[in-house]
Amino acid sequence: QVQLVESGGGLVQPGGSLRLSCAASGFTFSSYAMSWYRRAPEKERELVGYISATGDFTNYADSVKGRFTISRDNGKNTIYLQMSSLKNEDTAVYYCHTRDVRQYWGQGTQVTVSS
Repeated sequence: QVQLVESGGGLVQPGGSLRLSCAASGFTFSSYAMSWYRRAPEKERELVGYISATGDFTNYADSVKGRFTISRDNGKNTIYLQMSSLKNEDTAVYYCHTRDVRQYWGQGTQVTVSS
């Protein structure tokens, strides 16, 4: 079955950096576009960004554009979210996502930006 496992979250100071990973299994990873979402406390889930199956195309929410970068390693069945210049408002649970006829989510990893 499809499994998405996020890792790399933690506590970081404003202005700092963090890299999240999402290890995928149970499907042909290189054929699927992947996304990162986040849910901040008391807010709706928000799309952070998207990467195409080959990694040639990425797109980002305006709130993270220029600070976050999504990449993937199809040999390792893993996508990454490199976050820099982190702000307090980036505090959220970050989720890995993909879909076919169903949607698939990881369990999430907490990112807390605080001094």
